[in-house]
Amino acid sequence: MTILQTPGPYGPLRWLPGVVTLRQYQGAWLAHDIVAGIVLATMLVPVGIAYAVASGVPGIYGLYATIVPLLVYALFGPSRILVLGPDSSLAAVILGVVLPLSGGDPGRAVALAGMMAVVSGVVCILAGIARLGFVTELLSKPIRYGYMNGIALTVLISQLPKLFGLSIQTEGPLRDLWAIGKAILDGKTNWTAFAVGAGTLAAIFLLKRHRLIPAILIAVVGATAVVGALDLSTRAHVAVLGPLPQGLPAFAIPWITHADVVPVVIGGCAVALVSFADTSVLSRAYAARTGTKVDPNQEMVGLGAANLAAGFFQGFPISSSSSRTPVAEAAGARTQLSGVVGALVVALLLLAAPNLLQHLPVAALAAVVIASAIGLIEVSDLVRIYRIQRWEFWLSIACLVGVAVLGAIPGIGLAIVIAVIEFLWDGWRPHSAVLGRAEGVKGYHDITRYPGARQVPGLVLFRWDAPLFFANAELFKERVLAAAAQSPRPARWVVVAAEPVTSVDVTAADVLVELDRTLHEAGIELCFAELKDPVKDKLKRFGLFAQFGERRFFPTVGAAVHGYLDRHAVEWVDWEDRGA
Repeated sequence: MTILQTPGPYGPLRWLPGVVTLRQYQGAWLAHDIVAGIVLATMLVPVGIAYAVASGVPGIYGLYATIVPLLVYALFGPSRILVLGPDSSLAAVILGVVLPLSGGDPGRAVALAGMMAVVSGVVCILAGIARLGFVTELLSKPIRYGYMNGIALTVLISQLPKLFGLSIQTEGPLRDLWAIGKAILDGKTNWTAFAVGAGTLAAIFLLKRHRLIPAILIAVVGATAVVGALDLSTRAHVAVLGPLPQGLPAFAIPWITHADVVPVVIGGCAVALVSFADTSVLSRAYAARTGTKVDPNQEMVGLGAANLAAGFFQGFPISSSSSRTPVAEAAGARTQLSGVVGALVVALLLLAAPNLLQHLPVAALAAVVIASAIGLIEVSDLVRIYRIQRWEFWLSIACLVGVAVLGAIPGIGLAIVIAVIEFLWDGWRPHSAVLGRAEGVKGYHDITRYPGARQVPGLVLFRWDAPLFFANAELFKERVLAAAAQSPRPARWVVVAAEPVTSVDVTAADVLVELDRTLHEAGIELCFAELKDPVKDKLKRFGLFAQFGERRFFPTVGAAVHGYLDRHAVEWVDWEDRGA
C-alpha cells in the first residue's frame, strides 16, 4: 500500500511527526498496525536479549532498550514503519567501551552503555537541529562496506566463545580468534552448547529463505525447549539466560566516573555516526517503497531522541534494524503504531511472564547475533567495485582491516580519516588539461585526448577540473606555468577555462595574484573564461576582479579566443571558417 505524505508542517509540529501521523490516522490502518506489532514482538524479544549480551550488558536491558526507543521514535521519528532497537552493528562499538571499563561489574556496564546512549542521542539531536543530516553522505559506499564488514567480523568473533561454550580473556579481534582456536585445541569446548548453538544457527538460515516464517523466533524457541526439557543447563553445563527481573524500565541517570568520560564520549560519537549512517540508508529505502519523503535532519532528531530516552531508562545505544523492519513491513505495518504495539507486548511479557525465557541458552543467543553479523557482510558489490575501481576496493579492505586489528572504535576513526582523504584527494591533485581545436569536433578539447588538435599560436587554453583552494593552489600555479613554458609558440595569453572551478578561497586568490605577476614579467597576460557568477562574486570581494580588469574575463572559451585574435595578428583559420 502506498501512503502519500503531505508537505511537512511548520512550527513545533515539524519536530513531532508522530503527532502529525496521529492526526491523519485512518481507521483502516488500525488492524494492520496491531497485527504487525504483535508479530514484531515475537522477534523483538530474542533479538533484543541477544544484542544486549553481545554488547556486554545483561539480557534484560536489551528489552529495556527495545521498549523505550520504540515509544519515543513513534513520536519524533519521520519514518512510518522503521523499527529501532538494539542492533548488531553497534554491539562491537558498545562492547569495545563497556568491557575494559566495567571490570566485569554488570551495574557499571549498564551505566557505561547508558551514558554512551545519552552521548549518542545528544550528538544526533544537535546535528539534526543544525541540519547536518547530510554528513553520512561523505562516507563513500566502499568505506561504509569496509567498516561494516569489519564490525561484522568483530561481532562474529566476539560470539564464538559463547557458541563453543568456552571463555577467553578478550584482547582484540585477531588475538581473540587465536585464543579461541587455542582453547578449542586444548579441549575446552562444551560440545553440547556448541550443538545447541550450531543447530540454532542452521535453523535460522534454513528458515530465513521463507520471508513469512519467523525464523529467529522458531529457532530460539526450539533451542530453549530442548535445553529446558533435557535440563542441559544442569546435566551438560550449558549456560542459560536465567529468569528475567519482573518490571518495566525505570528512569535512572547513568553515572560514570571522570576516568570514563573520554572513552564514553568517543564511543558515543562513534555510535551516533554508525547508527545514523544505517538509519538514513534504511529510512530512505523504505520511504521510496512507501511513496513518502523522509527528512534526514528529522531522522537524526528522532534517532537521537530514542537514544537519549534509552540512556535514561536503563537501556543502551540503539539503531534502526534491517532485519526487524522487513518483519513489520511484511506483517502489514502502516505507521509507527505497530512499533508501539510491539513495545507494549514486550512490556506485558516482562510484567506477566518474566520466567518464560529462563532456559534460553546463551549459545542460541550467540547464534542469533552471528546470523545477523553475517547478514551485515557485503561481498558481491565489493567484487563489482574491484572490477571497476580497484583503489576504492582496497580502501574498503583497509577499513575492514583497521576495524579488525585496532577494534571497532579506532577502526571507525580510521574509516573517517580515509573518507576525508578520499574526499579531498581529487581536489588536492585534480586533473588539468591544455585545450586545442580538434578537426570536425565542436568546442575545445584536451590535446592529450585529441593528439591532432591544433592550438592557436601564442594562446594557451588551460582547464582546471576542481575548486581552487589552499591545498591545490600551488599545484595550479605550477601547472599553468608549465603549460605556458611548453606552448609550441611563445605564449602571449594564458586563458583559464574555469567552468569546473566551483570555488576560490583566500589562499588561492593570493596565488592567482602571484601567478599573474609571474606571467606579466614574462610578457604573458592571464585571462579567465566561463567563470561562474558565485566564483566571480568572490573574486570581486577579494579585490581581484578590479585588479585584473573586466576585459580579462570572458563568458566563453570561444569569446576568449576571438578576443585574443582581435588583439594579436596571428595566422589562424578555424575549421568551421573554412566551410563558410
